[in-house]
Amino acid sequence: MNLQLKERTRTMTLSISRRHATALLLALPATRLTFAQENWPSRPIKLVVPYPPGGNSDNLGRIVAERVAAQLNATIIVDNKPGGTTQIGTELVARAAPDGYTLLLGAITAFTVLPHLRKKLPFDPKRSFEPLGAIADYVAVAAARKDLGVATLTDLVRVAKANPGKLTYGSAGLSSFGHIAGEIIKRDAGIDMLHVPFKGSADAAAALTGGQIDFLIDGTTVQLAKGARAVALFAFSDKRHPELPNVPSLPETGLQVKRPTGASWGLFAPAGTPKAIADKLAKALERALAEPDTQARMQRISALPAWGSPAELMRGVDNDFRFYGELLPAIGLNAED
Repeated sequence: MNLQLKERTRTMTLSISRRHATALLLALPATRLTFAQENWPSRPIKLVVPYPPGGNSDNLGRIVAERVAAQLNATIIVDNKPGGTTQIGTELVARAAPDGYTLLLGAITAFTVLPHLRKKLPFDPKRSFEPLGAIADYVAVAAARKDLGVATLTDLVRVAKANPGKLTYGSAGLSSFGHIAGEIIKRDAGIDMLHVPFKGSADAAAALTGGQIDFLIDGTTVQLAKGARAVALFAFSDKRHPELPNVPSLPETGLQVKRPTGASWGLFAPAGTPKAIADKLAKALERALAEPDTQARMQRISALPAWGSPAELMRGVDNDFRFYGELLPAIGLNAED
């Protein structure tokens, strides 16, 4: 009897030990996940900028990376992935692991314009990303080459009407902000100009100062105008540009147009990023955008700080999606395969 009792006790002990071991093994992944979240960031973070180096979006990305990194006591590396009107870099982040180590400096046009111009996108603008917060509004300035002989929008319209189809305007690429803004001016001013797309704002600005194009609506034109290398005509905004206080806003020119109202850039992570990490990133971004030095640096590159919560960011995206859905077909930009 004693032997049987001992054997049953041994069997029960082994069974209990196996259950404990199984439970421990099942708990390990959750433990690792909790540990990873609590110790995030433990290695460098990558911020994907879907534009080439040298333009306003690239400059903004570097400011955001530096200041958010300082808030997190971490390292953030900018990774330029241009192409496909921001589609390439945006898709890369959509497919990345949702662990907080790959972020997107999101051009809002990737969420509001591209869906209207691509019949199929390799990502879902709403479901593939975790919004972290609005970053800034874009105040582009319309400028003309120095020897064009214009000083105002009225002058530009006069010259364009006298030379239909002969004036050229550049942009950072097809369907970019500058392209769409130029088409709005053409439509509402009743003029005809030829669009010349470039691979980024830096190339377009170089073409303006080199005399290859006549007109450009972009953030890079601010420094050109301040350096007397181009003539600023107006700010494509309801407000004047803080760096060019004597240049009128678009409404002050007398040409009334409807414009998108949401932020121009936002910070995004892949969908499924843990809430604890997303909250840390959102708070770090909010604190970074509140820094006076950060605000001053952003204004110099035509990006006016405009922090907004993730919910506020997506409300703006929804509104601008509807706006572009009406605008793009009206200016001849339709979906392509």
